[in-house]
Parts: sequence; structure tokens; C-alpha cells
Amino acid sequence: MGRRKLPFFKGMDKVKQVIGPELQIFEQKFADAVISNTPMLDRIMRYIIRRKGKQLRPMFVFLSAKLNGEVNERTYRAAALVELLHTATLVHDDVVDESMERRGFFSINAIWKNKIAVLVGDYLLSKGLLLATSNEDFKHLHLLSDAVREMSEGELLQLKKTRKLDIDEATYFEIIRGKTGSLLASACAVGAYSTSGDEALTQRMKQFGEKVGIAFQIRDDLFDYSNDKVGKPTGNDIREKKITLPLIHTLQKADRPLKSKIVYILKNENKSNEHIRFVVDAVKSAGGIEYARATMLTYRDEALALLDHFPPSAVKEALIELVQFTSDRKY
Repeated sequence: MGRRKLPFFKGMDKVKQVIGPELQIFEQKFADAVISNTPMLDRIMRYIIRRKGKQLRPMFVFLSAKLNGEVNERTYRAAALVELLHTATLVHDDVVDESMERRGFFSINAIWKNKIAVLVGDYLLSKGLLLATSNEDFKHLHLLSDAVREMSEGELLQLKKTRKLDIDEATYFEIIRGKTGSLLASACAVGAYSTSGDEALTQRMKQFGEKVGIAFQIRDDLFDYSNDKVGKPTGNDIREKKITLPLIHTLQKADRPLKSKIVYILKNENKSNEHIRFVVDAVKSAGGIEYARATMLTYRDEALALLDHFPPSAVKEALIELVQFTSDRKY
């Protein structure tokens, strides 16, 4: 399908230096992994590949692998498995959320409709399963299957709580630990296992990835209260009745009249730009942005502390740089 230019190293010079060659090779291996003999499916795969995102999860796979040994074919398969499952969940998520856009482009369901989008997601899942089983990468398959289970549970919990609007902090962290933390945790785990085969190191990197994933999701939720162009409309979570950490903190601090008004807007006026601005302003006034950011940095720093176990190296520096990118990123 041709080699794609890698556009995602902005602000990550150390990462580019350490794993740039591996990611370039991975691009072609991933493209080869999704080839289909069905013309329409092949066309959709090319569309997906051209519009793939920042490739953060494969980056974590390769850096976790290099931190614990030498990158090998099992590492490339691990990265491909992570990306296949991640892409499948994104395709299915867009169907569930009825989203017409993904990263500023039309989603698969917007162009080819829901039935085809669901089947495309199933195809990607099956390619991941076949990649793992045909090479007997059963540990990788176990780690990633567990992550997909947790992601599904997190999504279902969020849907349930969104209907009742009764999300507290504990529930919020349970949701994002499943939705986002689990996949990044498994990406770091399979990377480490691919080069070390060490269970203790694999578990350490899994814990590290989970904390980074939680910080990553909080940063993503903060974008909803930003004026920056980040690929999703400001206030989109409010429109979808998704209660995230900045809003949870605000509802906890608000007096009864303000809390009642915010809840009423979420239930009944969540499509109105004027009412969305009211909620955004209320969150900013209540310090919800600062609270969420401080919590994000706490998880980031806890993740970085887990790297103290490893001796100084260029790989460790690159991994630290990538972690810092997840919390400092502007897109």
C-alpha cells in the first residue's frame, strides 16, 4: 500500500532518534497485515491507513520492548496486534457514538454506513487474532484480549451512567481505566514481554502503561473545555452527556441551584451552544480545569516513578519524553 510519511514526531526528537527506524518498518508491516482480497475492504483499509493517528500505542510498544531487550519480529507483531485491536475499537466506537468524524476526516460509518463499519471492525479483530495465534503469541493475545474486555466494560459502564448522570470520581476512574488505561497498559506489557519474557517486568510495564493511559484520557477530556482546534468540537462531551473529571469536580463544589441548572442542561439543553458555554464557564470558575490537570500530572508522575527501576539510557529518556507528550500535548 506504499510507505506513509511519519508526521507524528513533532516535539519528540528523542523518540524519533530511538525508534524512528522501527516505526518506519512497522508502517509497512501493518499495511501488509490488513491486506484483503476483497476490493471494497482493501479500499477501506487504505483509507484507514492514510488517516491513522499519532501511533502512540505502537511507540509505547517499541520503547517498552527496547527498555527490556532488542526489538525482534515478535515485537513487530505485538505492535501490529495492538494497532489492529485499537483501530477495530475506534471503528466500532464511531458506530456506537453515531460519530461522523474521526480525526477531522469522515468516519468509516459516515462513508460506508453502519453495517459495513461493524464488519470492518470485525475484520480488524479477526486479523489481530490470526496474527497472534498463527505465530503462537499467546501471551500477547491474553494481554490484549483482557484489555478489549476491560474496554468494553468501561464503555458499557459509561453508557449506563450517562443515562442517569450519576458519575462520581470513583466511577469516572473505573471507566477511563477500562476505556483507555487498559489498552495502553497492554501495549507496554506486550512490548516488554516480546523482548524479555519476564513476567515481573511485564507487570511493571503494564502498571506503568495504565497510569499513562489515565493521564492521557484526562488530558483528552480537558480538550473539551479548550478553545484550541484539537480534532473534536469544544463541548462535545457535554453534547453527549459525558461527565468527565472537570465537570465532576464542579458538581461536587456547586451549590444546589447551580448543580440543578447544570444537570438540567445536560439532560435537556445539551445541544444548545449557549447552554454549553454556560457549563464550560461554570467549570472554569469552579477550578475544574486546574483540579483535573493536577490529577493528570499526579498519574503522569506516578508512571514516571515506575521507570526509576531502570538504569539511565537513551531509550528511557525517549520513554519519559513520550509520557510527557501525553500530558503536555496540544492535539
